[in-house]
Amino acid sequence: MARVGIQIGRVSAQTGLSADAIRFYEREGLLESVSRTEGGFRLFTARDVQRLEFIPQAQKLGFSLSEIRELLVLQHGDGGACCHVRDLLRTKLAGVRAKLRELGSLEQQLTKSLRKCERKLKAGETLHHDSCPVLEGIARRGSRED
Repeated sequence: MARVGIQIGRVSAQTGLSADAIRFYEREGLLESVSRTEGGFRLFTARDVQRLEFIPQAQKLGFSLSEIRELLVLQHGDGGACCHVRDLLRTKLAGVRAKLRELGSLEQQLTKSLRKCERKLKAGETLHHDSCPVLEGIARRGSRED
């Protein structure tokens, strides 16, 4: 008797995920056990396809595979999911804000370094034996860490 299901090629076309990605998500436990034909071909259900469509959307929000596994459990759990998801989102947002602060600091440092280079070049101090003030600053910082 033939089993009813969607083969991986069709699931790949429908979700935009490669067959390798689908197999990877299955190995990582993001899909429930997928049935197989007698020939060993995977047969996916409509629920599997929904899960596979959910995964990249959650990744776009910055969730790790471990967190996505948790979200999938919550999605089909008994209630209380919204509070838990809210807590996950708060944690994720705090991390994003911390990264934004780090990037703002990096931007300021790079802007300052660029100004140093431009001042030196504008002053005509471009002889080959001249050293770069930015390289000198980096070297000084590196020697302080020793």
